Amino acid sequence: MSASEGSALRTLRVLEAVADPGGPHRLGEIAKATGIAKPSTHRLLSGLTAAGYAISDGDGGYSLGPRAYAMSATISAAAGSGGEALLERFQAEVGQTVHVALLSGDHAIYVRKVDSAGPYRMASRIGGVLPLHCTAIGKAILANLPAEERSAALAAGLPAQTDRTITGAAELEGELERIRAAGCAIDDEENEETIRCLAAPLLDGTGRPVGGVSISTITFQLSRDELLAHSARLIETAGLLAPHYT
Repeated sequence: MSASEGSALRTLRVLEAVADPGGPHRLGEIAKATGIAKPSTHRLLSGLTAAGYAISDGDGGYSLGPRAYAMSATISAAAGSGGEALLERFQAEVGQTVHVALLSGDHAIYVRKVDSAGPYRMASRIGGVLPLHCTAIGKAILANLPAEERSAALAAGLPAQTDRTITGAAELEGELERIRAAGCAIDDEENEETIRCLAAPLLDGTGRPVGGVSISTITFQLSRDELLAHSARLIETAGLLAPHYT
């Protein structure tokens, strides 16, 4: 076996240990489960975390990251899972494209997508990256992050994607306050023209956002009020989906 193959297999063993039930798992647990020395395990975990395949909870624990979920979705979407079946039922109910994206640093990554049966298809794809300040899922996440983490996530600024993008910090804070009160966020052509989305956060057991679930629509097919009518059902679905991603 070549050195590169050996390194690849060790990385996969570490990722498998991270994915074991009962996580987040600490460095010592992962090293013991894989039989890999702690320094090497830590190095491999750092690489997996940097690439988005693992996430650190900030207290020494590691869980699967959004790119691991995206890979899983690509490989096993046909077979489905409890979360996938729930998402498909929700899509059938609302009749629009639905997405799940997970937080990864200062952006989110699509890990699930169920297209509508309509003639128009969203350009989004599993593994695609979403900015946080101008997307419904991103704003739903930001609204539920602690202030310090929210500031760090927005350190790169608020670049305009369309002429509707919120680019002022004070205005965005006001928007996030409204989102916290409502329980869901709307992106009204703020990231892409003619696309309107409604999203609710996926919260872990501590109330921390790990991602969000959204309904994505074409503006000339569904009005803003018609989309907002799905708010209560969307928030309920987010609560049911969250355990599949935490």
